[in-house]
Amino acid sequence: MLYVLLAIVSMLIAAVSLYQYVQTASTLYIILTFVFVAATVIFGAVFFSGRVNKTEDIHITE
Repeated sequence: MLYVLLAIVSMLIAAVSLYQYVQTASTLYIILTFVFVAATVIFGAVFFSGRVNKTEDIHITE
């Protein structure tokens, strides 16, 4: 659950950084946007990889 929270916070920070970049056209904000978008993807992937049940086989008809 912590990874979902971190992904959402990273996504919000990326959105604010992108908005600030549009307003000021500063290179720092676009770099921060890319960093936090990458963090959002990573935290989301970690969350979804933990939700996969690795001990049970899932049959195609289930």
